[in-house]
Amino acid sequence: MTHDNPAPLTMVERATLHRLMGIMVPADPEMALPSAADPLIFEDCIRTLGRDAAAIRAVLAELLRLGFLDLPIAQAEDMAMVLLGETRAEVLALSRVVAAAYYRDDRVMLAHGREPRPPFPKGHAITQGDWALLDAVKQRKPIWRDDRGA
Repeated sequence: MTHDNPAPLTMVERATLHRLMGIMVPADPEMALPSAADPLIFEDCIRTLGRDAAAIRAVLAELLRLGFLDLPIAQAEDMAMVLLGETRAEVLALSRVVAAAYYRDDRVMLAHGREPRPPFPKGHAITQGDWALLDAVKQRKPIWRDDRGA
């Protein structure tokens, strides 16, 4: 088992993640957007856990200890929102992996008016921003040690 090929999630872990993903990103019928728990998105997420598998497993284990799967939906949603409001590395990893899987889905991209394709090699047009916003960063003293012997 490696970071790129973690052990498969157990059925209980899968059920917990599935419920959580449905709460994180519910379906929006008006925009024709699927839930993050949609089977295609869910399986994509499972396939791409990679280096974040251990962190996500830790979050799922915490939810299981708290009885997440047995709670009525309103209480499960409350529990999920409290958890997702945290800035722990494990929670951030979970959010990142779910969001990445969600936005890789062609239906989601089309609903947002984007062509469902990788950003390269064609690239995407980006609106020119206000470069003056970087002035504070440019004027800041270096925050690294110069090892060039200067």
